[in-house]
Amino acid sequence: MNSELRVADKKDWLKGATGDWEIIIGMEVHAQVLSKSKLFSGASAEYGGDPNDHVSLVDAAMPGMLPVINEFCVEQAVKTGLGLKAQINRRSVFDRKNYFYPDLPQGYQISQYKQPVVGEGVVRIDLDEGRSVDVGIERLHLEQDAGKSLHDQHPSMSFVDLNRSGVALMEIVSKPDMRSPDEAKAYVTKLRQIMRYLGTCDGNMEEGSLRADINVSVRRPGEAFGTRCEIKNVNSIRFMGQAIVYEAKRQIGILEDGGKIDQETRLFDARKGETRSMRSKEEAHDYRYFPDPDLLPLELEEKWVERIRQDLPELPDEKRARFVKDYGLSAYDADVLIAEAASAAYFEDVAKGRDGKMAANWVINELFGRLNKEGKDIENTPVSAVQLGGIVDLIAAGTISGKIAKDIFEIVWSEGGEPAEIVEKRGLKQVTDTGAIEKAVDQIIAANPDKVEQVKAKPTMLGWFVGQVMKTTGGKANPQAVNEILRQKLGI
Repeated sequence: MNSELRVADKKDWLKGATGDWEIIIGMEVHAQVLSKSKLFSGASAEYGGDPNDHVSLVDAAMPGMLPVINEFCVEQAVKTGLGLKAQINRRSVFDRKNYFYPDLPQGYQISQYKQPVVGEGVVRIDLDEGRSVDVGIERLHLEQDAGKSLHDQHPSMSFVDLNRSGVALMEIVSKPDMRSPDEAKAYVTKLRQIMRYLGTCDGNMEEGSLRADINVSVRRPGEAFGTRCEIKNVNSIRFMGQAIVYEAKRQIGILEDGGKIDQETRLFDARKGETRSMRSKEEAHDYRYFPDPDLLPLELEEKWVERIRQDLPELPDEKRARFVKDYGLSAYDADVLIAEAASAAYFEDVAKGRDGKMAANWVINELFGRLNKEGKDIENTPVSAVQLGGIVDLIAAGTISGKIAKDIFEIVWSEGGEPAEIVEKRGLKQVTDTGAIEKAVDQIIAANPDKVEQVKAKPTMLGWFVGQVMKTTGGKANPQAVNEILRQKLGI
């Protein structure tokens, strides 16, 4: 579909003083390739380190030093392209993008322009109320990152750290298919999820390994696109939403006052929650692109691409559909479980050979809830999938009640141990002996004649009796048996 023809849902329109406005959003996401070494040198691509500790002569642009392409970085880019259902270009070219910046020692960036390694693709994003939107990918190209200027090390001089200089980036350029901050945030979230599944980018935004340039313009619903402004280097999904709203409202204010939008590059100030002008927007010709004479065109063999395709892992959309189909999960529960590949794998270990819905409830409600509360991730969970599966087995077998199961979970979380052994040693087995349950029920009924009269008039009070029986039996009575015996004895 032509990007310009898509009109947003009315609920996503912004109201101005003179009517409704629609936001048009496109993104250039810069994702650091997950690799040990840089794009054109053998220097470490590891995050951090002392300033200028990960710098080769190539990264520092010493005279006569020639770049050598890192094959693994190309493979990672191709893998990402396949994950985005994009065209893989068998022939691509590296160009020099010329501009001066203190932390770009060569005076140009090696990038790709007219012939990128990956062409058009698509990312499907899921929104509220079951809606989904396809966001077109225009291209994915490889390029080297710049270094970092440090302005707080000396009162009168700026220092330069070249550790990031030459680190491989994938620039993923979307089409202007997004129409709201929520769509933009969902797009970056989905892109990050796909790359983490693929293992091509770690997505650590706080470390700068995923950041976005956001192109924002506004128009009257259904009219032609307006002039766009680019918000540079936003590295938080929450800030992306804030930046888009502020910038759209700024542009609407100017247009409604009779002004015009100047195409420019802007920065988002997270503390003030506003964008501010940085410079007029450059066009491609300003960079004087030309093929890098030190690098031959990149030519990929079809069998090499096909090998990468065959080795792709199951991706989020396919995994989500399988979870719904094979385990009978709701779309919401499936989405929660597939958010991270490690979480999905943990769930499948728990669910294997068991009731999928029960397994999902315990993973999402008990495990994820406790992990979130304590700030832990799934890789550092104190309760293994084997242990949680053991708790689910005990419930399914009727050995313990749901209430006792939560107590077992707490013990395993805090002390470790095998659930079945804990139940045996601590005498926590569920009471299924109807005689023992009947005895407890009779005692509660005899001690509360007033409540007996009330429950006959108001059957919803049965829960009070259930609670009393469970309290008397230390939570060990089978809840179903308790309900049945109480109904029979109370005649309701």
